[in-house]
Amino acid sequence: MDYIDPHIHMVSRTTDDYRTLAQMGCVAVSEPAFWAGYDRGSVDGFRDYFEQLTGFEPKRAGWYGLQHYTWLCINAKEAEDVALSREVIAMIPEFLGRPGVLGIGEIGLNKNTRNEATVFLEHVDLATRTDELILIHTPHLEDKHQGTRMILDMLTGDSRINRGRVLIDHVEEHTIRPVREAGFWAGMTLYPTSKCTPERACDMVEMYGPDQLMVNSAGDWGPSKPTAVPDFILEMRRRGHEESLIRRVVYENPLEFFGQCERFEFTPR
Repeated sequence: MDYIDPHIHMVSRTTDDYRTLAQMGCVAVSEPAFWAGYDRGSVDGFRDYFEQLTGFEPKRAGWYGLQHYTWLCINAKEAEDVALSREVIAMIPEFLGRPGVLGIGEIGLNKNTRNEATVFLEHVDLATRTDELILIHTPHLEDKHQGTRMILDMLTGDSRINRGRVLIDHVEEHTIRPVREAGFWAGMTLYPTSKCTPERACDMVEMYGPDQLMVNSAGDWGPSKPTAVPDFILEMRRRGHEESLIRRVVYENPLEFFGQCERFEFTPR
C-alpha cells in the first residue's frame, strides 16, 4: 500500500533509509525542523539547516522516487533562548516561498516553561500573518498532558487560527480526545519505547475514527523505526479493517491536510 509519512526527521537517517522507505511503499515524507542533537548557537546555524531541509533532503529523497516536504521553526528544546528564537523567527520568511515548504513546525513545548510558551506564540503569530499551516510538538511523558492543555489554551485563545489548518502531533490516549474535540488535526507517533505503539494507534482509530487523524514514525535521533507506519498498516490488516480505512489514515488524510498549502505539489504514483 502506498503511504505518506507526515512526520519523519530524515536528516538523522542514512540514505539507505530512503531506499527502505521506498521499498515499503512510502511515496512521500514530511520533515519538520527539530533539534540537531545539540543547541545551535546562532541564527546562521539555523539558516544552514534550513538550506539542508529545502535543498539537499529533497534531492536525497528523489534518488529513490520519494517526494519530500518540510517545515520551518526553532524547536521547543532551543526555545529557552528567546533572543536567538526571535532572530530565527525573523529569518524564516526568507525560506517560506521555497518549493515543498508546508508551513511552521514543529513548534510546541518541551518542559512547559514561560520562555517556551513565548516562543510558541511568536511562531503562531508568524504563521497567522503569513497564512501558513502549523505542525505542533507536544511534550514527552509526564509533561504531555499539561503541555497539551497549555497548547490548546493558547491556540483556542487566538481567534485568527483556522483549527483545520493545525496538526497537533504525538497524541496519546489521554490527549487525543481534547485535541479532536477542539477541531484540530491529530498525529500519532509510533516509537519503540515511548509515545505510541502500532497496536495503541489502532486502538485510537477504532475508538475515535479516522477523521483528521494521521500516523507517523518521527524517525529521529533516539530509538525510532522509520518503517513504523507499515507496522501500523499490518496491525490494522491483522484486525480485519478495510483497506479503504487504512488508506484513509496513511495516505488520504495527509494529502487532505497538506493540500491546504499552495506550495504542496504531489504526483501520485
